[in-house]
Order: sequence, then C-alpha cells, then structure tokens
Amino acid sequence: MAGSEDTREAELRRIGEALGARTEDVVQGMARRTRESGTALDEAVEERFERVGAVSTTAVARWMAGEGAQVAREVGQESWRIFGQLAAQRAAPLNEVTKRCLRWCDSTSEVLGEVARELRVDDDVLSHACEMLRRSLNVTLVRMCESFEAERRRTDEELTFLATHDALTGLPNRTLIVDRIEQMLVRSRHSQSPVAALFIDLDNFKDINDTLGHSAGDELLCAVAARLDGVVRDLDALGRLGGDEFVVIAGELSLAAGPELIAERMLDALKQPFKLQSSETPFTVTASIGIAAGQRMSAEELLRDADIAMYRAKWDGKNRYVVFESRMQDAVQSRLELEMDLRAALQRQEFFLVYQPTVDLHDMRPTGVEALLRWQHPVRGVVEPDDFIGTLEETGLIVEIGTWVLHEACRQGASWRRAGLELEMSVNVSARQLDSDQLIVEVKRALVTTDLEPGALVLEITETALMRDARETVRRLEAIKSLGVRIAIDDFGTGYSSLAHLRQFPVDALKIDRSFITGVTRNNEGEALIHTLVQLGKALSIKTLAEGIEREHELSLLQGELCDSGQGFLFAKPLDAVAVEELLQSWAASQAPAATSATR
Repeated sequence: MAGSEDTREAELRRIGEALGARTEDVVQGMARRTRESGTALDEAVEERFERVGAVSTTAVARWMAGEGAQVAREVGQESWRIFGQLAAQRAAPLNEVTKRCLRWCDSTSEVLGEVARELRVDDDVLSHACEMLRRSLNVTLVRMCESFEAERRRTDEELTFLATHDALTGLPNRTLIVDRIEQMLVRSRHSQSPVAALFIDLDNFKDINDTLGHSAGDELLCAVAARLDGVVRDLDALGRLGGDEFVVIAGELSLAAGPELIAERMLDALKQPFKLQSSETPFTVTASIGIAAGQRMSAEELLRDADIAMYRAKWDGKNRYVVFESRMQDAVQSRLELEMDLRAALQRQEFFLVYQPTVDLHDMRPTGVEALLRWQHPVRGVVEPDDFIGTLEETGLIVEIGTWVLHEACRQGASWRRAGLELEMSVNVSARQLDSDQLIVEVKRALVTTDLEPGALVLEITETALMRDARETVRRLEAIKSLGVRIAIDDFGTGYSSLAHLRQFPVDALKIDRSFITGVTRNNEGEALIHTLVQLGKALSIKTLAEGIEREHELSLLQGELCDSGQGFLFAKPLDAVAVEELLQSWAASQAPAATSATR
C-alpha cells in the first residue's frame, strides 16, 4: 500500500514538473480561447491576464511537484495582486475576469491531459492532478472576488471622501459643512443653544496667484488650512468652501466665550509669515472674517449672513472680523449691484473723462491737464469717483478700466497737440496696475496707437502704491521712464515715503496733497508744511505741483514759496474736452487773466 502511494506521488510529481515546463502552452491556450470568444480587451490588460495564467500555472505545478500547498499560495499572491490592480483601475469587469480564470483552468486541464498521455500515468493520478487544479481554481476565484470586493469598498470610500472633502486641502467641503450645520441647527432648536459660522476670506489672495502662479497659491492655501486647523477645537468644524474661502462652525461649548474669541485666534494664527517652497520670500497673509451667530432656518442662511459680515470686514479695511447685523444685508446688496453695474459700464461705454487744467505758477500759463474718470449711470446720472473707485480697486476692475483711461487720455492729448495745444496729459495709475509688467506694455501700446509724444505723458502714482513692492516698482518705473514718459507722485505727504525712499524712485514731480493747501487757512503749521514740501522737491531737483488751490491767499503763498505748478477750482474745475479747448482759447486771448489777480 505504501509503495503504491509512493508511486502515485512520484507520478504526480512528474506531471507537476512537466506542467511547469509547459506554462507557455497554458498561456497560449488561454489566449486562443479569448480570441475565439471575440471579447479581447486592451493589450496591456491582456498582458496582465497572461501573467496571471503563467503565475497560476507555476503555482499549481509546484504544488503537484511536491512543494506543498503553502508554496502554491505564496506563488499565487502575485495573481491576486494583479486582480486587485484590475479592479482598482476598472480595467476589466468582474464577469470577464471570472471567464479568464475558467479559461485558464480549461487550458491547464487540456495540457495536463496531454502530459498524462505522454508520461503514461494512471488515470487515478490524472484525476488527482485535476482535482488539485479545481481546488486551485476555487481558491483563485475566491481570492479574486475578495480582491474585487475590497477594491470596491476602498473605491466607494474614496468616492465618498472626495464627494465631501476638498481635494486640495483635505478639509470638509461645502457639501459636508452644510450637512454638519443642518445637524447642529436641529440640535440647537431642541436645546436652545447657539450655532455660529465664521466665514474666513484671505485678503488680496488674487495678487499671490497673479504674481507667483497658481501652484504657489495652492501651496499657500494648504499651509493656511493646516494653520487654521491647528487652532480649531475638536468640537468645531473647519472646512473650505472654495477658492480662498474657509469656514469654521462652532457649537454651544465653543461659544461660551463668544465667537469673537474664535475669530481672534484665527487672525492670530495667520500673523506668522508663511514660508513657501516656491518662493524665497516669506508671505504674510491676513484675512477678513464674518461672524453669524444664533439660530437660523437653514445652513445656507447662516453661511449667507456670515458671508455678508465678511464683506463688511473687507470694506472696513480687511484683517479684522465683523459680526453680522440685519442692516448689513441691504448694504451688501447695494454693493453687489454696484459691482454688477460697473462690470457692464465699460461695455456700454458709460465711462467718460473730464480734464482739470494745471497752471505754471510763475507766469500763470496753462501747462497741462489731468484726466479724471467719471461714470454716466443710466439711472443715477453722473456718479462721482468717490462712489465707485474703491469698488473698482477691490474687484480688480480698475486694471481694465485704468487701461481704457490711459488709451483714451493719450488719444485726446495727441489730438490737442496736433491742434497746436501743447499740453501735458496726466493719468492716474492704480496700485493694481503697478503690480504687473502689463502696465509697461499698455503704456507702450497707448503711445504707439495714439502717436502721443512720450514726453507729453505723465503718470501719477500715489505714495502708498509706490511702497507696495518698492523693488519691483522701481524696475517698472525705470522701464516706463526709458520710453520718455514722466512720473509724478500723487497726494504727496499723505503716504509713508521718506527722503531715502524718494531717492530710489525715478520721479519727475511731487503733487502736494490738497489737505496741506486747505490747512494754510486754518493754522500756521500749514504754511510750514508747504514750505518743507516745496523745499524737499527742490533739494531732490523735482518739480512741485500743488493740488486743490481755491483761494487767492493760497495761490499767493505757493508763489512765495516758488512752487512750480498748481491745480484747483481757482483756475478751473474738471471740464470736458470741448470746455477745456474753450478755456484755453480764452486764457490765450486774455493773456492768462488769473495772473493779474495774483499777488506775487
């Protein structure tokens, strides 16, 4: 009996060794059956099925050859890993993978029959080998199904996570945040406890994207998310709503000291500069936070009110928090309507320019004009700049509209000069325009397309705009100066520049702010300030121009200080192009009548 058992094991070993040597035949048999079925898949997928066939054949052959079932399982691990990959990549449906397993079994069984005939082994040995093959097939099918099921669960979990979390930061997204707020609101109605939403919007984030690119912006958003998450309590929820907008949802326990304390922690967390891999320069980020606390009918209403308060924080100067009040909604609605009207105004050609003359204070000769933007609203009539320039700055529309102003002013200036009116054209440039090299491009384009002499164009830039990024500003202004265009500092004396700062900028003129001129009539300090500012200009070999001259006494003082030029209602209010031409003709005919009334 023992001898018979030994003989069967020996013959089985021979079958196993022979099957292992014919692994390629098994794989080819699988391929033939697949071709006959007419369901061939992608070439790369078919290659992986061939690999499964080869590995599975090797595993069962070694088992038959006496190396044990454990060896077969270890060899078969690669097949199960491939099944998992196919499931993860959705490269083949489960039913097709099952068919391939059956085709492998059929192909292997066919080769086993050929091997048994060649080796002339007994039928019972072949039957035992076929039984081992079926057991291998069963194990393979079970493991294959397990791989697919595990991968399906993992994929479902990933899809669920992606549906409820922000892909960039991993924080809960709007969908999950809204769901959590709804749950908290339900509990708050039963317990009469408050719920608060803190809407956090980074200040001037668009500038970072525009300057360093979106990859740096994404890196910064992740860093901000991590820092905010570090100060949010476990009881609360931090999420990203999109863009540079985050939200914190707080319940009763966290609100014991008030939501304002949470907002202060958020602002403090952002004070430390961020170091980005994409930039050598650390970035300091501030945020505007809107708070809505109490009970609301829905999550969307709570977020809406927090959003409204956040906008109010922006308007109040940024880097602060504001608690929602019901009256804010009307103000925000009006602001949004204003923004929408402004976006349409340029397309509808509702903007126009007026021009305020400047006068040489030595001989009272008109030397130029300053182009000033006005808005002809279809319902409100003419809108003064104080009512809309701030919104243009905040929304970034000032760049597009500022470009239009530049080109239109140059066109008008060139037209006047061709008509014999030798006037300088001064154009205001916003801080946002100065943030990009596109300003250099637009200045070149305006000069070329309008044929205005470069020396006739003066760009007026405020001190605050100059100091936003002094090094880049100097570079851009030098490029503009190389064209022949001149540079003036507007509202001089109200910003943060010093003598050392002024020396680094290629400036041709200082415009003394009107607040200093009107101060002359109120106190003696006004006269001393004007004297200092004019003398500063002379020390730097820079011309000085005084804004807002309205009285004879102011004119007399400025002439006594040898201020170079002046502008104000004493000479003329802002006028349209036709009125400017008429005024200049009148001045020419009367030899500048303002000079006769001026006391030197």
